[in-house]
Amino acid sequence: MASRRKKTKISAYLDPDVMTMLVDYAARRNQPQSMIAEAAIASFLSPDAAERREAAIGKRLDQLDRRMMRLERDLGIAVETLAVFVRFWLTTTPALPEPAAQAARAKTAERYEAFVTALGRRLVKGPTLRQEISEDISPMDGDGMQS
Repeated sequence: MASRRKKTKISAYLDPDVMTMLVDYAARRNQPQSMIAEAAIASFLSPDAAERREAAIGKRLDQLDRRMMRLERDLGIAVETLAVFVRFWLTTTPALPEPAAQAARAKTAERYEAFVTALGRRLVKGPTLRQEISEDISPMDGDGMQS
C-alpha cells in the first residue's frame, strides 16, 4: 500500500461568494471541499501557473489586436467610401437654380430626419451593408484574382 503523507490543516477566510462557489463545485463533482481547495492552491502556486496565465493573456491580447486591426481597416474603408461618394456626388450633381435651391433648403430638416430614421431602422434590422458585401464577394486567391 502506498504511504500517505501527513497533511497539515490550515484555516482560511473566504469571501461568502467564493465559499458558495466552492461548496457548489464540490457538490457537483462529489469531491471534498478540502481536495478542491488544495488543487486550486497547488495550481496557483505551481511554477508554470504564471506562464499559463501569461500565455492566456497573450492569446487574448492577440485576439484583441486582430479585432482592432479589422476595425481600423473597416473604418478606413468606410471613410474612403464616403470620400469617393462625396466627390462623385459633387462632380455629377449640378447646382440648383435659386428658386429650387430655396425650396430644397426649406425641406432640409425634414429630409435629414427621414434619413436618420431610415438609418436607425437599418441598424436595428440586421446585417449591415458591409456584412452583406463581404458575404457576396468571392474570396481572393494568392495573386489577387477571384477564385
